This record gives sequence, C-alpha cells and structure tokens, in this order.
Amino acid sequence: MRKKTVVKKSRKKQKTSTPSRATRRTKSPPAHPSEEFVDSVLRLKPRFAAFDCDGTLWSGDAGESFFAWEIEEKLVADGIGKAMQARYADYRAGKVPEDVMCGEMVTMHRGMIESDVQRAATRFFDLEFVPQIFPEMRRLVSELQAQGCDVWAVSSTNEWVIRAAMRHFDIARDHILAAAVKIDSLRITDKLIRIPSGDGKPKAIRTAVKKKLDAAFGNSRWDADMLSVARHPFAINPNPDLKTMAEKRGWRIYFPKNDSIS
Repeated sequence: MRKKTVVKKSRKKQKTSTPSRATRRTKSPPAHPSEEFVDSVLRLKPRFAAFDCDGTLWSGDAGESFFAWEIEEKLVADGIGKAMQARYADYRAGKVPEDVMCGEMVTMHRGMIESDVQRAATRFFDLEFVPQIFPEMRRLVSELQAQGCDVWAVSSTNEWVIRAAMRHFDIARDHILAAAVKIDSLRITDKLIRIPSGDGKPKAIRTAVKKKLDAAFGNSRWDADMLSVARHPFAINPNPDLKTMAEKRGWRIYFPKNDSIS
C-alpha cells in the first residue's frame, strides 16, 4: 500500500510540473517582420545615419509627382511647364542624364519667390504623400534619434519637397541634403548648390558632415554610392537593379510594403 501511495504522489507531481500545449504555443510569439527589422538596426547603435527619401521613407517619387502637380496647378508659367514636360520626356527616353534632369527640375523655378514654392510643396506633400509614409521607417528614424544617432535626409528631389516631408520625421532643415539652388533677395536663382544623386550623395555627405557614415538606407541604383561607403548598408524597397546589387554585395534588404525581409 505504501508503494502504491508513493507512486501516485510521484505521478501527481510529474503531471503538475509539465506545461500544457496551450502554454507552450503562446509563450514566445514571433516578432513582426517590421519590428524585427527596426530592432536589428537599433542593435547596431549607429552614430550617423543617412536616409534616401523617395521610395525609401515612403512609397513613390514625391519629386516627380510634385513636378507634374505644379505644372498642372500652373504654379509655373505655361511656356516653362511645356518645355519642361518635353525635357522630362527626353530624360525618360535616356537622352538626359539623371543629375542634369534633377537640377533642371529645381532651376525651372528661377525668379519665383522661394516662400511661395515652399508653401506649395508643403501643401502638396501633406495632401498627396503623408499617407504613403512607411510607418516602420518613421519609427526607425524616431528611435535612432532617441538613441542619439545623427540622422540626415539625402535626396535628389528639390529641397522644398524634402523640407515639407521631414516635418513628419522630425529631421531639421540643417540635416537635409537635397537638390538646391542659391536664393537671392528671397527669389530662386538658377545657380545650383548641389544635386545629391549617384556619387553626388557621398560627396554631399562628406562636405556637410565630415564623419564616417555608419548606416545608409536607399532604394535605387542612384543610392548605391552612398550605400557603398556606409558600414551598414540597407536596401529598402529596392528597385530590381539595386536588389541585384545588394544580393551580390551581401547588403541587407527590406521591403516595407510586403513585410518581407532577407
């Protein structure tokens, strides 16, 4: 009888010490891909990070869209608008270099009062592009800043659109490197200051910041030069050509829209 009693107690103890299947299933839920991506970047603790904007921080090309929008809204004279549309068609056909087109999309405003263009760009971005911001990219920028990271926006889009956009990322104007011209007596001139496209991106960074780039984020081949000089390059929502390059070079790839990560 004693042995039987002891065996029963022993079985009872074993039964109560074994977790149920339900407990095992709910113990450690897998992290959401966007959370895993953000956390993986934060663990690197970069001190200086640069972000491309169009296609990287939001879906779509705000620079190209603003160009079409301002012509349609007649912010520029009809003659200038028509000439620039023809010029842009040549660019799409491969007849005009990328950096040249980006520059002309800024200098086309020569003679206009800069504050008028800035107000238009702000209205445009808030109406058309705020809903297209990638939430995890906004969160990443915010949390990097909270860690003490020096975060910059680097874009070949005109600086008026990028200034409007960076209000939604808490990135100050003095941390924006975008396509820009000199301003004279409040008016826009045709004297270019910079066109951060291709190798112009790392050049602009070296000129303005003068320190080693820890992390860089971009979506197209025009960001490849900037990604190449970073300790930690990230291809975000990459175009096919950048995706192929990233795979060959072992760069991290992340697609915000599809929540896929590799």
